Amino acid sequence: MKKLTVFTPTYNRAYCLHVCYESLKSQTNKEFVWLIVDDGSTDNTQELVNQWKKKGDVEIKYIKQKNQGMHGAHNTAYEHIDTELNVCIDSDDYMPVDAVEKILSFWEENGNDRVSGIIGLDAFKDGEVIGTKMPENINQTSLFDLYDKFGVTGDKKLVYRSELTKKYPYPIFENEKYVGLAYKYHKLDEEYPMLLMNEVLCIVEYLPDGSSLNMLKQYRVNPKGFAFYRKELMKLPFGNMKFKFRQAIHYVSSSLISKNRSFIRESPLKIVTVFATPIGLLLYFLIMSKTKAS
Repeated sequence: MKKLTVFTPTYNRAYCLHVCYESLKSQTNKEFVWLIVDDGSTDNTQELVNQWKKKGDVEIKYIKQKNQGMHGAHNTAYEHIDTELNVCIDSDDYMPVDAVEKILSFWEENGNDRVSGIIGLDAFKDGEVIGTKMPENINQTSLFDLYDKFGVTGDKKLVYRSELTKKYPYPIFENEKYVGLAYKYHKLDEEYPMLLMNEVLCIVEYLPDGSSLNMLKQYRVNPKGFAFYRKELMKLPFGNMKFKFRQAIHYVSSSLISKNRSFIRESPLKIVTVFATPIGLLLYFLIMSKTKAS
């Protein structure tokens, strides 16, 4: 049985998904499954994937569902993954040809059930690592501490043990399409550290229709999802008060957008939320003035 699932959530990305496919077809180690979760695409994604499946160059599993947003597609992926490890490669990204080989070799040598997975590097097309590399003096830490304690910056590629990622499913809020994916990652941080791997596992391109470039609009149209996410971050057993206060500000603004008048009573840090309310109110007005409801 294969050890790794590469899963790709996609929505109307037929125009660029072939780049990811070509990179997987060229992998030096083919011991992986490509799971594509089509989150309600209306383009020719399904026809394209069917052509690739017939060629047989990559073992592909394809699931099409009603549009739920990125976190809903992740939920579906985790429900269907049956390999020991999994890694998400977005539809506008691709893997270096030796990425699968590096993941499996590294896990064979270092993997165990006392860690939740591996943190690797993302890079731009020119090979420049996004943000900073891993600290040389440690071989494992939590994802949270990697950024907060060790000062690492930039997006990183996460390879998880699949039995763990099946836990903590993302909630689905009616008429909303966003919950922060890091909710699951921080919950897993409470259980196990992750191994650090100073190797590029993913080449990233931030396209104009990517969610990371449209965050103010996301705040406006997904307030319940963001309020949930910020509330969960306030509950974390790690993180200093500055971090918690920042979450409270966003929690206030998202609660105001969703017209939740009980946000202080429902907050896990009520006093912090009271002090964050004036700034949260300003953020609310900023979001409302800069965006339009869809």
